[in-house]
Amino acid sequence: MGTSVLSLRIDHELLERLRDQAAKRGMSVQDYVVQTLIRNDFDERFQTAVEETERFYGVT
Repeated sequence: MGTSVLSLRIDHELLERLRDQAAKRGMSVQDYVVQTLIRNDFDERFQTAVEETERFYGVT
């Protein structure tokens, strides 16, 4: 798997909050943002899988 570059423009206040959160975890801002995106993506895919399973078994 390769990597790509994503450039974001964010305001100073948000960047400071991201720096604080990343520092609490001993991470860089880049690593913190990437991990947050990965976690969000997993949560969405997991929820979709749960919903599909419930529909399959008629649990809904």
